[in-house]
Amino acid sequence: QVQLVESGGGLVQPGGSLKLSCAVSGGIFRLISMGWYRQAPGKQRDLVATITSGATTNYADSVKGRFTISRDNTKNTVTLQMNSLKPEDTAVYYCSRVPPFASWGQGTQVTVSS
Repeated sequence: QVQLVESGGGLVQPGGSLKLSCAVSGGIFRLISMGWYRQAPGKQRDLVATITSGATTNYADSVKGRFTISRDNTKNTVTLQMNSLKPEDTAVYYCSRVPPFASWGQGTQVTVSS
């Protein structure tokens, strides 16, 4: 069974930066596409960044140019560098496979506020 542990969230002012990390155990990490998802209060969970097994990346328009996804196949980790954060980036962030696994980790809260 795959386990996902997200970390690195917090409170940051608009324009600030955060780096999220996700540790993945179980499964064949290096062969699967991974993604970062986010869910704001009262809204659906959306995919914001994807990285394939070959390290090709793709981003939602709302985060393009500000967020960078990367992966380390030796450590089974995926990270999300978030720059120029905006209040609308406030959400709980989750990592998972693309398409997602049946279960999710606990997520990490990101709050962008002055």
